[in-house]
Amino acid sequence: MPILLASFYFFYFAIVGVYIIFMPKVLSMVGYSASDIGMIFAAGPLVRFILPFAFTRGMKLNIKSFNTAIVIMLLSSVSFYFSIDNFYKLLFSNIGLGIGLSLILPYIEVISLKTIGKERYGKIRLFGSVGFVLVALVLVKFLSSADIALSYLLVLTFLTAMVAFVIAKNADASSEKAEEVDNDISLLSDWKLWAGLTLMQVSFGAFYNFFTIYETDYGISMDMTIYLWSFGVIAEIFMLFFQGRLLRGNLLLILQITTFVTAIRWFLLFLFPENLMILFFSQTLHALSFALFHSAAISYLYYLYKHKSLAQQFFSGITYGLGGFVGAIYAGYVYELFPRYLFLSAAFIAFMASWSLYLWSQKLKRNVVV
Repeated sequence: MPILLASFYFFYFAIVGVYIIFMPKVLSMVGYSASDIGMIFAAGPLVRFILPFAFTRGMKLNIKSFNTAIVIMLLSSVSFYFSIDNFYKLLFSNIGLGIGLSLILPYIEVISLKTIGKERYGKIRLFGSVGFVLVALVLVKFLSSADIALSYLLVLTFLTAMVAFVIAKNADASSEKAEEVDNDISLLSDWKLWAGLTLMQVSFGAFYNFFTIYETDYGISMDMTIYLWSFGVIAEIFMLFFQGRLLRGNLLLILQITTFVTAIRWFLLFLFPENLMILFFSQTLHALSFALFHSAAISYLYYLYKHKSLAQQFFSGITYGLGGFVGAIYAGYVYELFPRYLFLSAAFIAFMASWSLYLWSQKLKRNVVV
């Protein structure tokens, strides 16, 4: 199972690499405005946000819905070929891909945490980072047209679908038993926690959707920008390999620290968009702002709530979904109207995420005292 899980993460995050590093630039090359790009890339996260609520109304994340998601993901990747020149067709293609990706990953994440545990999770998940950085280094050498990026997207989607199907088929039935547990997730009473996790992803809207455009507009070459992406992922891989001992500690404190460090990271990008030494340093912080944050977040939610599969779906849907949607929309308009202040706004949002998580920790302390 570990080999299959490692292969899944490798191909899945290679798709993410094509999607967030190259597709915005491809759309910019074919004539889409910054606000158009923001709206198109907001479609997938919006779907990820909506879907978990369907599972609180009777829909179940089981092998049947999982296989349906695989089919939707494959069909959507094919449809990109026929929609690249049409805003609305491309929008619907993104929605379909968002549905597929948002259902597949939480299902696999639960299997991972149950079969390998949080301490070993990082050493398996790091293969996703390897896939991300390899596709970035390879595709940058061959990206001369939109068709090339779309071909990579299609092939990687097909490979991801095959591996995901085998994992789900060989996994035990425990992932489906979780659906019988009563829903103990209260977004309203736990809003400080969920607001903090979500604001973190809102701040990433500037980075995921516009970092490539932002840096190339400041005169950094496309090759050097890809090296910056890759350097960040190398730092991420390093953290994923060695984070096991950290995850045995206070997970909530880790979340507070990583969100605060992320605010510093975005502030550095605002102050020094052309300073390569600072840019490379800021990318080392990806080890904290993505790798350690992500692992701590899914581990914290896994142990906080009894309905573990729904907790992972809400994490994917609300934080990466709603957070990604709002982040893409806001970043598109900010970059179109006030491009100089894109990462200053992201720094403020990340700081608010850290503050919200601090307030959540204080609430827990008061409850313990009572």
